[in-house]
Amino acid sequence: MRFQIKEELGISNRGNQARLKNVMKKAAAGEKLTIAFLGGSITQGSLATKPELCYASCVSNWWRENYKEADFTFINAGIGGTTSHFAAARVKEDVLSYQPDLVFVEFSVNDDPTPFFKETYEGLIRKILLSETSPAVVLIHNVRYDTGGNAQTIHGAIGRYYNLPAVSMQSTIFPSVVSGNLPIRDITEDDLHPNDLGHELVAEVVTSFLKAVDKAREEKEGDFAVPEKTVTENHYEHCIRYNNKNLSVITSEFNKDEEPQQGITDIFKNGFYSAKTGAVIKCRVPGSEIAIQYRKSVAHPAPVAELVIDGDLEHKIILDGNFSEDWGDCLYLQPVLVHGESRVHTLEIRIAEAGDKNIPFYLNSIIAADAAE
Repeated sequence: MRFQIKEELGISNRGNQARLKNVMKKAAAGEKLTIAFLGGSITQGSLATKPELCYASCVSNWWRENYKEADFTFINAGIGGTTSHFAAARVKEDVLSYQPDLVFVEFSVNDDPTPFFKETYEGLIRKILLSETSPAVVLIHNVRYDTGGNAQTIHGAIGRYYNLPAVSMQSTIFPSVVSGNLPIRDITEDDLHPNDLGHELVAEVVTSFLKAVDKAREEKEGDFAVPEKTVTENHYEHCIRYNNKNLSVITSEFNKDEEPQQGITDIFKNGFYSAKTGAVIKCRVPGSEIAIQYRKSVAHPAPVAELVIDGDLEHKIILDGNFSEDWGDCLYLQPVLVHGESRVHTLEIRIAEAGDKNIPFYLNSIIAADAAE
């Protein structure tokens, strides 16, 4: 039995389709186009048996087959276990540097439904919409198939405010799982990441929407405009990632990782590391929002570090390198200053417990942001 997508249920927000229709018109005219997919492990293709079977590849195939004369470049910028917070810091390098015409954004099972992630998500969306090529944006809301949980409430609110097209697995695939018409183990092994069939169904939700837009691409659409006023305080539109290439280091007893990075999914690169108890790295970072990105390891005992901000020894922050889950080492992003004072801050990270000497504490980067002046 083939699962049938009900097109109207998949569209959680129609949105203004002017930019998307323009992409389709260019494709129909045989122009060169760049389409990017930005998200977490589902976008990266987790649990698909081959990269070409993940939903992003399947959606890319739809564009190739539907517009055979167009010259497409497809960018898969999915990194497992990451959120819109990290995406706001990396989107310029990983996506916008390719001057995309269209960006699909997928973080609804990575972000928590909290005000913090509502703000990071808005910052990410604004950064894309206001970038040089004014790309079209389509939001993808994946879902947990055991609970139906995701961050669609907050992501959807941002999508509606910016009048963006959005599609949802919560209103299409998940109800069939709940009803028993679609056994959960037919589409996912872990209740979250789709298998090959699951990825195919996610792609079908997306392409069903694209087909509807394509059918009406010549119909007049109102002009698309990005509102000047924001929903949140919007600090994360102005988000920067500092690593060993650009961090202002005062002093360091850590080693600098200079091994070349092999693509964006080669995640533990360009950082600083040490396995020595008491080793310190001290640096300066500007902003009102600061987060520490480091490795949490499945191998225990892993190192534990302490962070002191601006010499405040009474409020040390623990950076625990021990990962409580078992799916692999995690590129963990820990906010340590949220809506703080906007200035240059001094950060000191000291290894308090070295753990297993074969497992260094790995500081990937420091991500900082600030509101627009």
